[in-house]
Amino acid sequence: MRVVIIAPHNDDEILGAGGTMAKLAGIGHEVIVCEVTAGDIDDEMVQLQKEEAIASHELMGVKTHFMDLPVVGLRELATKELNGAFQKHLLELGPDIVFIPHKGDMHIDHRMTAEAAMVALRPVTFPNLKAVYAYETLSETGWNTPSVDNAFIPNMFVDITGQIDIKLEAMKRHASQLCDWPHPRSLETIKALAMHRGNTVCRKYAEAFMVIREIR
Repeated sequence: MRVVIIAPHNDDEILGAGGTMAKLAGIGHEVIVCEVTAGDIDDEMVQLQKEEAIASHELMGVKTHFMDLPVVGLRELATKELNGAFQKHLLELGPDIVFIPHKGDMHIDHRMTAEAAMVALRPVTFPNLKAVYAYETLSETGWNTPSVDNAFIPNMFVDITGQIDIKLEAMKRHASQLCDWPHPRSLETIKALAMHRGNTVCRKYAEAFMVIREIR
């Protein structure tokens, strides 16, 4: 199967689904990370972050696909242009399963990515798509205004006990994005969340997701 993880920014996919990506790649599935934003492609920091993403993905045996849309600029794009870009890239990637950010995240890029992805992934366009799942992103999913609409309510868990080390190593490749504990984007917090999600289902480590659509 071809699995696509849609990441608003370089590193979101590791935070939300790094262990699951490594697990799926390890059993032979083709895993592709679709990085949505990149900003000015001539900017040194953007190039650094791209290089970090590629190094992180190579460590896990997954591929990288850049959409190169503007960072914190998705809201400036016309709806037709934004939705069209997502449909174009997803049709090119041809996924069987897709992971997207949670629509209730704090960052506007996350919310717009989730909405545009769902428009592009309508069953009429992707009738053979087997599933769409939403992942949580530390510092974005948990920081938004608390409300029923923003709540991340996991109902699918992936045991990543065998992949926690590679998840952490992959995150280390995103050196420009790592922070010191107790910041959410620290290695200690990433491991703690995996432990918490694992404890929920009596596993050592897990990643949690919301099932948006699943066809069996």
